[in-house]
Amino acid sequence: MEKKYIVRLTAEEKESLLGIVKKGKASAKKIMHAKVLLDADISEGEAKIDEKIAEALYIDMATVKRIRKRFVEEGIESALNRKEHSNIRPPKFDGEKEAHLIALCCSQAPEGRNGWTVRLLADKAVQLNIIDEVSPTTVWRTLKKTKLNLGKKRSGA
Repeated sequence: MEKKYIVRLTAEEKESLLGIVKKGKASAKKIMHAKVLLDADISEGEAKIDEKIAEALYIDMATVKRIRKRFVEEGIESALNRKEHSNIRPPKFDGEKEAHLIALCCSQAPEGRNGWTVRLLADKAVQLNIIDEVSPTTVWRTLKKTKLNLGKKRSGA
């Protein structure tokens, strides 16, 4: 069976990969990717087949194929390092919206309630046009990040 993505390492690339593996100072993923490339190299004879590489490194065969493909198409750096995520969304709450949410938390709870719940806060934030839409989980995460404790009762002065 002919392989579509054949890994041929230069002497410098091989030396660099061996350095990464031997030093062990890089991330676990980078070391594992270096091992895959070294095992898949055909520059000095026969390379291991993908199944053997995957089995030896306890990884999925699809990972081996993906590393091979990235090496051939994009180069050694791309094969070794993680891709940047392209689907990064900006945070729902910027500083100003977060300040409004905190002020809302510190305000009087709705009629008939002892205190605010994250669901009530989410609904009120949308109602007051602080934010277009938000889930209670996002409100909870935002408040957790600020270390605001809604359950703490103040003792008298």
